[in-house]
Amino acid sequence: MDRHDVQWKGYWPACPTPFTEDDKIDTSTLRTLVEWFVGQDFHGIFVNGTTGEWFSQTEQERKLVAETVLDQVAGRIPVVVGVSSFTANAAAALGVHAVEHGAAGIGSTLPPYAKTLPNESIAYYEDLSSLVDAPLMVYNWPHGTSVDIDSQLALSLCEIEHVVAFKDSTPNIDQFWTTTQTIIDKARVFGNFMTRAGLDFISRVGGDGMIGGGSVFGRPDAEFWQDVWTGNNDRAREHAIATEKLFDALWAPGGWRGHYGAYQSQLKAIMMMRGIPGGGPVRRPRLPITDSKSLEAIRASLIQAGLSVVPR
Repeated sequence: MDRHDVQWKGYWPACPTPFTEDDKIDTSTLRTLVEWFVGQDFHGIFVNGTTGEWFSQTEQERKLVAETVLDQVAGRIPVVVGVSSFTANAAAALGVHAVEHGAAGIGSTLPPYAKTLPNESIAYYEDLSSLVDAPLMVYNWPHGTSVDIDSQLALSLCEIEHVVAFKDSTPNIDQFWTTTQTIIDKARVFGNFMTRAGLDFISRVGGDGMIGGGSVFGRPDAEFWQDVWTGNNDRAREHAIATEKLFDALWAPGGWRGHYGAYQSQLKAIMMMRGIPGGGPVRRPRLPITDSKSLEAIRASLIQAGLSVVPR
């Protein structure tokens, strides 16, 4: 398999997992959120990733989230299910389940905490590929794994049978450009292309899409990619500028956390303000943002960006 075996591209939200006030998976709201994603014309959905708080869920809860999303999407857009775990066997159990329920593919970081060496990193994905017969997205998440997959390691991983895509969340932008250029003919590359520099890079080298934490803008995130594909570069650049400004106002460099709280906590606060389904409670170890000054600063940034917010 390689990039030509899938049609994955465009804007994919990394789906947050809604929780009830008593800390259960809120499947009803999750279905509503999925419908909102589909209604915004997003091109796919990534489930049970960092934004989805997979790390605070049991195996059965992760399966419930995957089943709920896949049932609600019903094949309308591709869904890749995150299966990151401490071992390839554990990840594969989640992967087989996801594929049986209709996932277009699976995605995984390297094992957290282990800080794998290059040969161990390759072996992890080889094992996962051998255990799950499905397209595989490598997810480079150095903030969670303590390993930043560089371009040469990425190229080696692209030689593994089922690897068709690379989700690159490195904070090292120069490495991101190098990795994309190195593997773009072998794997679909998703990363932070929705900037002015990213737009220029796409025009020169290529790039397939972005898997963003949910979506703050909604439909304009999908339209950015439609504009790229149809050559409407002026409008794409306008959205890139708007994205850069809002990102700088809300997120720490590298995108791993918000200025006012953990990534998931700030995103769910934003979703509440924007009236997007699924905002609200996070699950420990994450804590909600309750400080009124922080919440007011987030609201002010959204309004300054021209985004609608619900009344207080």
